[in-house]
This record gives sequence, C-alpha cells and structure tokens, in this order.
Amino acid sequence: MESQTSGGVKMASGSMQKTKVAIVGLGNVGSGVARLLLDHGDRTARHAGRTLWLEKAVVRDLAKHRGVDLPAGILTDDVEEVYNNPEIAVVAHLVGGLEPARTIMIRLLEAGKDVVTANKALLAEHGPELFTLARQLGRTIAFEASVAGGIPIVTNISQCLSANGILSLEGILNGTSNFILTKMDRFGTPYAEAVAEAQRLGYAEEDPTMDVDGSDAAQKLAILAHLAFGAQVNWRDIPRVGIDSLDVEDLRYAAQLGYAIKLLAEARLVEGKLDLSVSPTLIKRRTPLAEVQDAFNAVRVVGDAVGPVFYHGLGAGQMPTASAVVADLIDTAVGRTRLTFETLEPFSTNSPPRVSLRNSDELPGRYYFRLRAKDHPGTLAAITGVFGKHQLSIASVLQHERGETLEDQQDDLVPLMIMSHQGAEGSARAVAEEIEALGVVRGHVTRLRVKTP
Repeated sequence: MESQTSGGVKMASGSMQKTKVAIVGLGNVGSGVARLLLDHGDRTARHAGRTLWLEKAVVRDLAKHRGVDLPAGILTDDVEEVYNNPEIAVVAHLVGGLEPARTIMIRLLEAGKDVVTANKALLAEHGPELFTLARQLGRTIAFEASVAGGIPIVTNISQCLSANGILSLEGILNGTSNFILTKMDRFGTPYAEAVAEAQRLGYAEEDPTMDVDGSDAAQKLAILAHLAFGAQVNWRDIPRVGIDSLDVEDLRYAAQLGYAIKLLAEARLVEGKLDLSVSPTLIKRRTPLAEVQDAFNAVRVVGDAVGPVFYHGLGAGQMPTASAVVADLIDTAVGRTRLTFETLEPFSTNSPPRVSLRNSDELPGRYYFRLRAKDHPGTLAAITGVFGKHQLSIASVLQHERGETLEDQQDDLVPLMIMSHQGAEGSARAVAEEIEALGVVRGHVTRLRVKTP
C-alpha cells in the first residue's frame, strides 16, 4: 500500500485507482492546494472515487519555505519534469501574470495534460487562444478559482443554472476593493490609509492598481459574461471606474441618503443587448449586496426560470481559492470537467457572439453627483440648467453648509449632492463634464452610479 505523508499524516492509496497530479507554482494558493491533497486525501478520494496523488510541485526557488511539508522527491525547479512525465494527467497551473504563464499552459496542453487554473488575467487576455488549443488537442481547462475564490460561481452558471436563460448578474468581485471600502465606510478611514492596511494584511499587492482601478473586476466580469451570455468581449472594452478617486465624504454622504458604496460589476441583458459595467455604485443599505463586508465577494444571478439566486463567500485567500482548485482537480480526474468543457460555448473570437454589447453611452442608470459650488444666488439654477439641457431629471438635492476646509470657508464653497432619475450614461457623463466647467463650481465633480432594483 503506497502512501504520501505531510506533517505526519498518511494518505493511503490502497487498491484505489490513482490519478497523478502536479502543481506548477507553489505560492500561497499552491501551498494550500498541496496541503489539501496531502492532509485530506481521504476526503478528496471519497469525492473523486480515486486517489489524487501529488507527483510533482514546481517552484522557482527550492530553498524558499512553503508552509507545507512535502514528501521527498515532489519538489522541483524544473517544469520539464512535469511536461515529460506521461503519468501526470492533471496539472494545477498556479502561475500568475501573463508570461511565462501563457507559455507554460500551452506546453502543458501540448504535453497531453488537462489543466486547472486560477489565473483570471490569463484567461481574460488569452482565453480564446488557450480554449481553442485545448479543444484541438482534446484537453480541458477548468477555471473555477479564477473568479470569486471559494464561491462556486463558474460551476453554478455553467452547470447548475443551465436550464435558465440568464437575465442579469451583478457582483462584488474584488475583495481588496471591498475591504478598502469597508474601512472607509465603517471607520471613516481615508483611502490611502485603507489601502496601506489592505497591503499590510496581505489583501492588496505592493502595486494595488489592478484591484483599485476596476481592472481585476472587469477581467472576472468578462469571464462570467461569456459563461452566462456567450459574450465575446475584451475586458478592456468594459466601461470601468475604480475606487481610487473616491473620498471618505462620498461614503458619508451616501450613508446619509441610505446607501452603501460598493465596486459593482454588472451584466444585464436588455432587449437582446448586453450592458456591462464596473463602477463604484450606491446600493440601498440592508440589501444583500450592500451588506457584503471586508474581503468577501458576492454574486447575484437572475435566471428566467429560477429567479434571483445569491452567492456569498470569501473571494480570495489561500484556502478558499485552494478549495476551488482542488474541486476542479477532482472534477477533471473523474471526467466531469470534460463534459462541461465540451458543451461550453467556444471561448473564441472566431465564434459568432450570441449577444451584442450596447454602446456604453446608452447604458441606463441613476446617478449620484458630488461637487463644491459657490454659495451665491443663481448657482443652483446654473447647475440644474445643465441637467435640463441634457435631459437628465433631478430626483433630489442635498446641500450642506460651507465645507470644513479653509479654502471652502474663504471661497464661500458649499458641498452639493445631487441624485438623478433614470438616464443614459452618455448624458450623465456630459452633465458632469459641463458642470465641472462652470465658473461657480470648484474642483472635480464626482459621479457614481446608483443601483436600481
């Protein structure tokens, strides 16, 4: 009877069928995957009906501590040992970035391996190429861990909700941004301090740009939009606004109006066209999305048969993401991934899109505007006149007394918050730009979307 040992725990294979797997990239998530395979082999074997045998783990630095005890002979810095081993059937591809991640995945597929990946940037950028190659070679790519960490949203959309036509999906897909917004909202922490705390706790990278400017959420939304609607969209073409221009004032004023602010990724099918956007959005408090805190993610999907369903959980971190990777390893080993992959709409730019994207200027929505304006007669009339010019109706105006800064006191500036009725994105953008140019307005005009039911 063969066994693998980690931390003194034995995983026996006995006479059970064995599927040999490898991990390429033993970072934070990779170490978690190794721990689940080695310490909980009985659990994975029960679900897979076979032993998932960790054959190799590829790293760049053999001397670096990994936080997991590996049996002798598993650790290597030579990925060729995986490519050239015909007994390794499935590989957890846990290399970040675009290169060498793309090249490694191509080599794995060409070597006859099925692949499980957590790299959403790679799929968002090179998905059509990689999926086409996998199909040509008779291989599969599983990618549950690429979106929303431990939330099984890919499986639910592609399998559990397959009897539905998806009408909309909206979600908080970036845990870093949600953590930052939670600190700003709950404690009044300034943006820069909240980012620094996220970095200290390991939620944000040294360069957090992709998280805070909306790019990470747009990449994940592109993947979900393909699964749910058959959309062929480059993530760069999704209209996106990050949280990096927000001020604590915006969260405070939103709270006064009964809203929380979340970085919301939305995909909505309207009259055969798909609306896509990523933006800080005002969401009514005491609703499920508004109450998602810290580094948690959530996705709300509406199907034409099932109605609304809501998924909530940790969207990042070692073990939640490792959980999704190991689930994909199990599904691939027993053949479930192949069934799904073969019926999944081709992730290819050569395939005709099932839906077309609406022009971003036509995106409907309500909007919140915050600005500083002169406390003079006629100021409000000038501002509301711009709204009328662009046919964007005003729902409410909230004016505070002069601002707290010395500049506001000396220049007679007052903060104004304006909520609009439903209108087009292009009209709202034009209103903000024109108001910003008025002589009675100082500084930048903040414009945020407001979630409608």
